[in-house]
Amino acid sequence: MYKERRFNMKIVEYEEKYIEDVKDLLVELEEYIISIDEDELDQLHPEYREKMAILDLEEVENYNGKCYLAIEEDKVIGLIMGCIYPYDEYDYLDYKCPKKGEITELIVTNKVRSNGVGNALINKMEEYFKSLGCEYIKVDVFAYNKNAINFYDKKGYHPRMLDMIKKIGD
Repeated sequence: MYKERRFNMKIVEYEEKYIEDVKDLLVELEEYIISIDEDELDQLHPEYREKMAILDLEEVENYNGKCYLAIEEDKVIGLIMGCIYPYDEYDYLDYKCPKKGEITELIVTNKVRSNGVGNALINKMEEYFKSLGCEYIKVDVFAYNKNAINFYDKKGYHPRMLDMIKKIGD
């Protein structure tokens, strides 16, 4: 179980005044993903910092989602975003389509990882999805991110689909 750090953290819904902190966290995560990407396919595009947070937050707005922030001393130390996407005609043909939420981002700054921040954020998002009648929660995890896989496993998540890739070029 994760130890809870003794500090004055609060979980709040996203506010515009925290946009720069959100951008910083997204960049921190992308830099980490690049560092563990054995396929060397991820990149930090020059426009990433300015555009990714806006795109993520628009998605939250458009798909009945939430963005929660973990705040300590008026600084964002973690965030979680989640949405409820609609099913399409293809889904209904071969899937029961229970109502499900999807965690699209979960980031805790490396300075406070393993201190219960991620746990508090995911609990808050699970509470939100449950309040809207979701039966399941989906999260995509980068295959090389062993820390995230272990975290979600401890929270009761398990794989359902696997993306497989093969390099066929030079």
